[in-house]
Amino acid sequence: MPKTPVSQPLPLPLPASPSPSLSPGSALGLSMNNATGFVDDYLAYLLARASHLISSEFHAVVEANGLSLMEWRVMASLSGKDALSVGELANIVLAKQPTVTKLVGRMEDAGWVKRVDAPHDKRQSLVSLTPAGQRKVKPLLDQARAHESQVMADIGTAEVAQLKRTLEKIIRVRA
Repeated sequence: MPKTPVSQPLPLPLPASPSPSLSPGSALGLSMNNATGFVDDYLAYLLARASHLISSEFHAVVEANGLSLMEWRVMASLSGKDALSVGELANIVLAKQPTVTKLVGRMEDAGWVKRVDAPHDKRQSLVSLTPAGQRKVKPLLDQARAHESQVMADIGTAEVAQLKRTLEKIIRVRA
């Protein structure tokens, strides 16, 4: 199964010289100048950097289990759901609808998902996991939960819960 390329946000340049001063970004292990640079306190960068650091730890697990990152995202998104439209999946996995349509076709060929016409609109496809897809993704879901538990232990359960609430609010407000 060919791997689907995943577009990752390009990292923004970081300050070059280390400093003993503590700035918002220094807790991330980033080297800092005495003055806080733009990205050191820029919300979008901090979100992207934290996401990259946490996600990249799990990417090797996904790939070792024979899935591309996009296949994992689709299967994880479908887990626990009856079905999602291709458009809903594209929105959730942060990809363009034509890309997800092609990916779903390959995953359907692999026997991991099935696609049916939506009862209310035959132009729309609904996608769901097959039993084989559920078996394929279940161990990864368990490993993802264990990975999240480790992140929570590193940061603190209360802080993670607050962070999730804040992120959900940002998503609701900006969506």
